[in-house]
Amino acid sequence: MSGDPRTDLKGIPLPELESLLSRWGKERYRARQISRWIYRRFAEEFDSMTDLAKSFREDLSCGCRISAPPAERLEASSDGTEKYLFRLEDGESVESVLIPEEDRRTLCISSQVGCALKCGFCATGAMGFRRNLTSSEIVHQVCFAVNRLAGRGERLTNVVFMGMGDPLENLPEVSRAISILLSQFGFGLSGKRVTVSTAGVIPAMLALAKEHLVSFAVSINAPRDDLRSRLMPVNRKYPLKELVAAMKRIPLQSGRKVTAEYVLLAGVNDSEGDARDLAALLKGLRVKVNLIRFNAHECGDFESPSLEVADRFRDVLLAAGIQTITRERRGADIRAACGQLSGMAGGKRP
Repeated sequence: MSGDPRTDLKGIPLPELESLLSRWGKERYRARQISRWIYRRFAEEFDSMTDLAKSFREDLSCGCRISAPPAERLEASSDGTEKYLFRLEDGESVESVLIPEEDRRTLCISSQVGCALKCGFCATGAMGFRRNLTSSEIVHQVCFAVNRLAGRGERLTNVVFMGMGDPLENLPEVSRAISILLSQFGFGLSGKRVTVSTAGVIPAMLALAKEHLVSFAVSINAPRDDLRSRLMPVNRKYPLKELVAAMKRIPLQSGRKVTAEYVLLAGVNDSEGDARDLAALLKGLRVKVNLIRFNAHECGDFESPSLEVADRFRDVLLAAGIQTITRERRGADIRAACGQLSGMAGGKRP
């Protein structure tokens, strides 16, 4: 989304980069060298690529570039969570969140500016859809976090597409970004360390599952179609019966499960009867349930249930033999928790 006509090499998967350089008469292995510079050494200028001939670097500078949207705002939560706001080249902005845990460093990244799905409990949905991110804009969020972690002697272990937007509404660019996440010449992550979350865009979910052996998290949020359609308009197109059937078709490696995400809304979908209905809906699925107590934001009219209510809901699912955890709330004091991202700088949209 830039006025610069040069080809942005960040975000181009290795096979595409090999083909591009081959058309220019360059050896294919040069693509591996460039990829390592971009994703392992975080180069933003070709001059720093010292194992490339000077004449080649000059040629690259004339026809190519390496985008690097600035992190305009960094916020730190009292629990150690960090939120980054990136100012994109067209003036739009997106957020990503780094979540430190004892043995993991998880980065939650965005795939769209805004979201068209309008889930009633989500701040991103309330802002509407503005545009898709490019693969370079998606990957840059990871470059920034990995570089930042490296400066502390730490490394990124997990990437989750759970930030702004539904990644499956931006399938081509998300798929290209995933190729780089998984590539040994990119970030070298395993498929089980990359999770794609969706509100249930069935055709794209199945298409991505065939292309990449990544993990999937599906936002359920209601055990019945009438309630889910009110909370998530996407349910009118992809109702629960079809969604659960599609979840069964996701290829899973040994021991892996699909995650079902369920945002608990006080007095709306958090009763023990709702939990029993959810258990019946998910029966027979290789699934684990993540319960998420609603995180308040300025666009939402819902309330979060008490821990006691959440525990009762969890216990019903556990009694039905469904692996269930209540997700720990992280980063809520900086509006970095699930459902709170809106790409806001200083409390206002650009």
